[in-house]
Amino acid sequence: MPTDATVHLDDDLLGFHEIEGEGFDLEERQSLRRVAGIRTDLEDVTEVEYRQLRLERVVLMGVYEPGDDELSSLKELQALAETAGCEVLEGLTQRRAKPDPKTYVGSGKAKELRDAVLASGADTVICDGELSPGQLRSLEEVVKVKVIDRTWLILDIFAQHATSREGKAQVELAQMTYMLPRLRGWGESLSRQGGGAGGSSGGVGTRGPGETKIETDRRRIRNRKSKLAGEIKLMKTARDTKRQERDRNAVPSVAIAGYTNAGKSSLLNRLTGAGVLVENALFATLDPTVRKATTPSGREFTLSDTVGFVRLLPHQLVEAFRSTLEEVSGADLILHVVDGSHDDPEGQLAAVRQVFAEIGAQTIPEVVVINKCDLADPVVLGRLQRREKHVVLVSALTGEGLPELLQLLEEEVPHPETLVHVVLPYSEGGLVSRIHGEGEVLVEEHTEEGTRLEARVGPSLAAELNAYLVA
Repeated sequence: MPTDATVHLDDDLLGFHEIEGEGFDLEERQSLRRVAGIRTDLEDVTEVEYRQLRLERVVLMGVYEPGDDELSSLKELQALAETAGCEVLEGLTQRRAKPDPKTYVGSGKAKELRDAVLASGADTVICDGELSPGQLRSLEEVVKVKVIDRTWLILDIFAQHATSREGKAQVELAQMTYMLPRLRGWGESLSRQGGGAGGSSGGVGTRGPGETKIETDRRRIRNRKSKLAGEIKLMKTARDTKRQERDRNAVPSVAIAGYTNAGKSSLLNRLTGAGVLVENALFATLDPTVRKATTPSGREFTLSDTVGFVRLLPHQLVEAFRSTLEEVSGADLILHVVDGSHDDPEGQLAAVRQVFAEIGAQTIPEVVVINKCDLADPVVLGRLQRREKHVVLVSALTGEGLPELLQLLEEEVPHPETLVHVVLPYSEGGLVSRIHGEGEVLVEEHTEEGTRLEARVGPSLAAELNAYLVA
């Protein structure tokens, strides 16, 4: 019989466990836990139109360190899975210092995961992390269904959304880069012999040492990667030429960047009427869109809508989309769009800035645009306003805050550097129009000799105006 003191101590410990989640023995702490609310009802899934084939039925599996926000991470994985066209049946998490090097969740927990897969009738397990080739193979051997990781899931979504020739080439290159080290073990057929001649009984053309199927696949993938890299390099040259033309005309460039589904395309449409595809889905925009816009005073600048970022964006995608992401790293100003209604906007800010650092864009002037302010918690908005230096609250849906954003663009978009005083004959209306479009008119006066202007312009236009300079 336990003493009263022992009973009281056990009660205290029970309360401590419930509140803090600590103090359990190791097995309990690392047990698989079902996450409530992680499931997709069929009527909701019918709205996902990206995949025409039968929806895959999936179980989500996340391994997180103590202190991680496992619910937020798993819900984002759920959103990714639904965007790819999956029906989410179950969400499981495990807390451990780091994933098991062999099976991601540990051999014992892998068998429990297998039981969950059988009970739910799932045909796929999606893990919230990038698994090594060995982890993928070992976990598949235990759970007996297809296992994919977060990286391959994102690559799959990109493949579904890519529409332009450049976008498709970039996604395929990223997929090939990911696939190459993971060929071994993906099916028995990959190890069959092929080619050669000699004493094997494999049939005509298959005898002798030859080249194994997996070696053939690797060679083909390497050749395909080389070809894709060359195509992307040529496309990059064309993109650089267009950017140099904009630079030559001294047109300031503003890049809209941010977390996926933060409302970047909606904001671009509001500011320019670009008519860019807008969907409530992750990675709806892959191909960059560049449109002209004007400040309230009439100065022209370009607005670029870029691919959305995400937590743990696969490095293969960063490399493959580097030429596209140069729209961000080559901009004069970044509008960093954040979903103010999201559960963790600060986490989104940090994830995007990590990508900025990878592409060398961390030193570019940045304005934080908190979108969906009509749906956001005022307490969260106040916290973000105190935390960020240059911030503006907007709603691309209702138009709230857009005048303030335009005024901020008026102040932040770089001004032309060269001050000129010119008198242009009335026959040179084209030059007057260019000064208004490319420069900043300070004084304009119509005289008998022509249009007298005091303005700031770029170096290229200033050179063309030399013949009309006056004291």
